[in-house]
Amino acid sequence: MNNTQLRNEQVWLAVGSLMIIATVALAAALVYTRDVMIPFVLSIFITTAVSPIVDFQVRRWRIPSIFAVLSTLMLVFAALTLFGAFVVVAVQTMAQTAYEYSAQVDSLTKDMLTRVNEHLTSWKLEEIKFDQSAVSTELKSLLPDLITRMAGTVTTLVSHGFLILFFVVFLLVGRNPDQKRENIYTEIESTIRGYITTMNALAAFTAILVGITLWGLRLHMAWLFAFLVFLFTFIPNIGPIVATLLPVPVAVAQFQNPWMVLAVVAIPGAIHMVVGNLITPKVMGRGLELHPVTVLLALAFWGLLWGIVGMVLAVPIVAMIRIVLSHFSTTRFLADLLAGRLPGTARPTSPSI
Repeated sequence: MNNTQLRNEQVWLAVGSLMIIATVALAAALVYTRDVMIPFVLSIFITTAVSPIVDFQVRRWRIPSIFAVLSTLMLVFAALTLFGAFVVVAVQTMAQTAYEYSAQVDSLTKDMLTRVNEHLTSWKLEEIKFDQSAVSTELKSLLPDLITRMAGTVTTLVSHGFLILFFVVFLLVGRNPDQKRENIYTEIESTIRGYITTMNALAAFTAILVGITLWGLRLHMAWLFAFLVFLFTFIPNIGPIVATLLPVPVAVAQFQNPWMVLAVVAIPGAIHMVVGNLITPKVMGRGLELHPVTVLLALAFWGLLWGIVGMVLAVPIVAMIRIVLSHFSTTRFLADLLAGRLPGTARPTSPSI
């Protein structure tokens, strides 16, 4: 090994170490400033989504910029208020029924464990009997605790609504519709706007199909679960699984029929599979050029930092990072890694996401 090669390896080792240290420091800063950064990042995405409305009013209708911004802000405020009302009603409904359904599930579980223990006794396997009291205690606290945590997350998000609106005001006022944007900014804006629009359409489509299915099965709170499907669809890979399993405790307590419970899980699960594997890739088109492993790691990283909101924002944030990295020769290999392209491999024609 010559001196030049050794020096290059030492440089890359130092750069890699500095990147790791910088990532850890940035993660700590994001956790510490989450109460401000989460509303700010959400406001950036909202501004990106609604900015074409301002541009259309200014360019086509010749409306003064201040009035175009005000009308757009009224639209954003109405949408945030409607969304917040839906979320609050959903959480209140689930909290009111949590203890009732957890008690019913607990009773059914006790009956099932009693039968299992009777069979174990007849098979002379008493040493592996289930402790009914321990399982009962766990079940009684599981669902209410889950609802409480979800309520806390939702309450925090709703309380941040005014701060989000505040940021949106300044981002829209400081934006010049006549200014031409090129290169990296244009690519980021068009990619994120396309992602937000597409995901909203797909989430609404999936939620309507699941809602009709659960309503047809006469499941209690069918449209509430459909609304939760709309929210969880924004979390790739993991969200649809969680949304599919959420109605299970209610279905078990309501129907007490394994075939009906299976239908409540299987039919919405099939809908998620069809939408996720067949419709989403065709609608997304070129997509965000992110490898599935990158998406999973992003969900884990941002979920660890910012919770459920971080998991929702993970994909567009990493997509923005990939675009920025791809515009510099020094960091282009990192962008290729995020897209799943190893050094020396050809660019794929249809990325996964």
